[in-house]
Amino acid sequence: MTETDTKQALKIIPLGGLHEIGKNTCVFEFEDEIILVDAGLAFPTDGMHGVNIVLPDMTYLRENRHKIKGMIVTHGHEDHIGGIAFHLKQIDIPVIHGPRLAMALLQRKLEEAGVAGKTELKTVAPRDIVRLGSHFFVEFIRNTHSMADSFTVAIHTPIGVVIFTGDFKIDHTPVDGENFDLQKLAEHGEQGVLCLISDSTNSEVPGFTPSERSVYPNLERVFSQAKGRLLVTTFASSVHRINMILDIAQKQGRTVSVVGRSMLNVIAHARNLGYIKCPDSLFEPLKAIRNLPDHKILILTTGSQGESMAALSRIARKEHRQIQIRQGDTVVFSANPIPGNTIAVVNTIDQLMMQGANVIYGRHHGIHVSGHGCQEDQKLMLNLTRPKFFLPVHGEHRMLIKHAQTAQSMGIPEENMVIINNGDMVALTPDSIQIDGKVPSGIELMDRAGILKAHVLEERQRLAEDGLVTVAATIGLDGQLLTAPEVHLRGVVTTITSDKWQAWVQSAVELALRNRWDQFSQSTDHSIDWDGLKSYIERELQGLLRRELQTNATLLLLLQHPQQPIGLKAKYTERSKATAAR
Repeated sequence: MTETDTKQALKIIPLGGLHEIGKNTCVFEFEDEIILVDAGLAFPTDGMHGVNIVLPDMTYLRENRHKIKGMIVTHGHEDHIGGIAFHLKQIDIPVIHGPRLAMALLQRKLEEAGVAGKTELKTVAPRDIVRLGSHFFVEFIRNTHSMADSFTVAIHTPIGVVIFTGDFKIDHTPVDGENFDLQKLAEHGEQGVLCLISDSTNSEVPGFTPSERSVYPNLERVFSQAKGRLLVTTFASSVHRINMILDIAQKQGRTVSVVGRSMLNVIAHARNLGYIKCPDSLFEPLKAIRNLPDHKILILTTGSQGESMAALSRIARKEHRQIQIRQGDTVVFSANPIPGNTIAVVNTIDQLMMQGANVIYGRHHGIHVSGHGCQEDQKLMLNLTRPKFFLPVHGEHRMLIKHAQTAQSMGIPEENMVIINNGDMVALTPDSIQIDGKVPSGIELMDRAGILKAHVLEERQRLAEDGLVTVAATIGLDGQLLTAPEVHLRGVVTTITSDKWQAWVQSAVELALRNRWDQFSQSTDHSIDWDGLKSYIERELQGLLRRELQTNATLLLLLQHPQQPIGLKAKYTERSKATAAR
């Protein structure tokens, strides 16, 4: 591709969501203008100690912040909007356009993060077209997904139209009656779509994804069979599912108590906007339902993915202050584990069963369907849009490959599609598509204090694997230990007694002082290089740990010494020697 071609190319740069599930974030760049589509988060893996959330590396956007004209949000799931509040602390996004429900949820997040004034949120309706900069016109096309108020977008650029599906399935009987705008997709297909960028999550699964409405009779059956309390968990953002659960509870005469901050937040916004319709009398706080018969109670809770701090996980660990499992309880998982969460979910189920609960879970009950299209949904999308070029996104590598194979079976030539990874810069022209460079594409980890650097996570991993040894030593200005060092082992397995360890450490410190005190205390201004001495003693003690414990435990040396006035070292040393002689 020539330099002229590169300047006229539309750059498509995914920063998250490829070869993984979560943190979906995509950059579109033409000449000196950038727009973003979604900015999500992912949740930490087991080895990410103390990490709260995982974000894509936003270095490229920080370096090009002056080009950003705005953002498009396709829907309100956390893996599509969860990162926005964090990014606004580092980059300016002048305006964010998105559906009503997503904007309501996002407004709350921005207020909590203290960045609500850093951008303008604008709601859109189906078939609205918004302008961002001088090069981008974005058209919102209603789609169907597991979350209400979801959109596919048609991005009109100087080189052609790009359809970005977002998360979708083709549901012909949606719970809210909001049908997928297939007519608009077909119109774009007739007029010409340069590139389709499409959700690959279920590309390995044949057939169509069942309608969300198909879950209703199965939930109704399971609920009616429960003779005691019902505890139901699903994704907090699955508004359609929550709506059905509440409707069945009302029909069966159960009072609902909602547990979990995110669940309460979504239900409140969805009711305010009319996506959930039920009377106030259906709900009661936990304290108020204690006197009700068990068969009149339904507790709707977070924790369907085994999240450690979610309400259901704390109930399973017997750590919840107000809810304890008892014989006769039925717990319903109206969700399947997403990749990476299976072990956590299984552990939660086991803990609930050990306390006497009847747990309903698994695909065979028909109480969950995916919000992502399977192979036939994907084929219909390809048929309607008839794109010249194709980019599979949103999924792990095997999913992207399978989606590309489906596209080939629908007549798209292999040379007209590319399999990309996070950070790949795709250059799209009217005549070609290719990878034309790479931008930083790692991850940024967040804990409660802010961004977590990689070396901090490595230190936490070492502490988890090998433990911690702390040594506190006080050294006089004459190079002698003033007291015996204090030694503490945390998380270190050893049969050696504490007295023996104390003696070994004291001997090692005294030997280090005898060998190197003169080196660190000799200087023209009579000062002592305490930092250099500390580093030397640390190396000697680390060697002791490796020899005697065969461990790489983290060593923390606390070296204390008297304050040393300039020029008084020699006088102090002479006085110490005289005192010792007496």
